[in-house]
Amino acid sequence: MGNGSFRSFEDLECWKACTEMRRFITQLVKKYPKEEKYSLVDDMKRAARSTTHNIAEGFGRFHFQENVQFCRISRGSLYELIDQLIASLDEGHITTEDYEKGRALIAKALPLLNGYIRYLSQSRTNNK
Repeated sequence: MGNGSFRSFEDLECWKACTEMRRFITQLVKKYPKEEKYSLVDDMKRAARSTTHNIAEGFGRFHFQENVQFCRISRGSLYELIDQLIASLDEGHITTEDYEKGRALIAKALPLLNGYIRYLSQSRTNNK
């Protein structure tokens, strides 16, 4: 189990970056109006949690391709969060500053996650 030199998913820079983004989203949505609690707030919390959950679950898989698939789901959740931040800004729930901070955290996480996916894909090829 595991992936090369990584002992835990907690060692992965992409997981750390997604955790930072998840914590930001968790704090951000606390400011949203009550009527968004069961819609946009839930959607954003679910997407933010999905980013770290899927990296962790993929790490626990024995096959590189399974791990890659979970990481792709995580990547999709990051893009979902971009759209949710745009909606939040459009609807006046967040400031431009909060929007830019969220986008910056996602922009930090995406290349790290893409790099990990590339690493896994190359490892799979090298272990055939």
